Amino acid sequence: MQFIKMHGLGNDYVYINAFQQHVDDPAALARTLADRHFGIGGDGLILVLPPQQGVDAHVRMRMFNADGSEAEMCGNGVRCVCKLAYDHQITPDIRRHNPMRIQTGAGVLELRYQVGPSGCVERVTVDMGRPVLDPHRIGVDVAGVDRIIDHPAMQLLALPGELWATSMRNGSVEDAMTCVGMGNPHVVFFCKSVMDVPLETVGPAIEHAPIFPHRINVHFAQVHGCGELTMRTWERGSGITLACGTGAAAVCTAAALTGRCGRDLLAHLPGGDLELRWDEPSDHVFMTGPAVELFTGTWHPR
Repeated sequence: MQFIKMHGLGNDYVYINAFQQHVDDPAALARTLADRHFGIGGDGLILVLPPQQGVDAHVRMRMFNADGSEAEMCGNGVRCVCKLAYDHQITPDIRRHNPMRIQTGAGVLELRYQVGPSGCVERVTVDMGRPVLDPHRIGVDVAGVDRIIDHPAMQLLALPGELWATSMRNGSVEDAMTCVGMGNPHVVFFCKSVMDVPLETVGPAIEHAPIFPHRINVHFAQVHGCGELTMRTWERGSGITLACGTGAAAVCTAAALTGRCGRDLLAHLPGGDLELRWDEPSDHVFMTGPAVELFTGTWHPR
């Protein structure tokens, strides 16, 4: 099986051109390939396929986390799908389409790409769509929440007190969390120091908290000024990642709604920077960042 290893700000996946190859069990394959010791290594597996019949799109992506669970969308991953489709000319006419329309589990997204001097895609702007603030649509069990603040940002005071007291104190994490849907579920916490948050401990605890029956992506954000912040992520099904595009869009939304930042934001992630803009007329969040191909290879199933 031929594969391509790609990343967006260090959020790395193994990509399979499923226009040409068939994958029988992508969940099992994701677990195998994502293993950084016995596989290729990555945050998961992404299949690039023809769109489903009747869907107005040029290509389709399916993404599987390192644990084999299928996720709706990945902002960094979808930028790389755009690059793969263009650079490898996945269909004869694909290079005529800018924006490119990509079908995902969160719907069809439009991506505008920039081609560099080498003739390959270097940067991509993704229309991430409208953020969702309704907790029921995000997948929050409101019955388990301690109390809800009457605020348009849907801040929920919810985490068990014992977890909060023992794990959050060092990072001066605020006890309100903002839940945002960006095609997949996110919870955002603001704090004074993202580096002091014990992400490896609180990340999985929050991901699997009873109030999130379908699990959730967890983000901590430290605001530096009106248009700049640093964030760290525990990704549902993958653990600590160097970047999360949908998460950055969720953090942008939460920061603007709570008055910490404006609608234009530069987000610093461990793997690099993303530019975010929450467009007021359309209510859509736009994310711009790089897409990088690392290497290609052949996987020989055992």
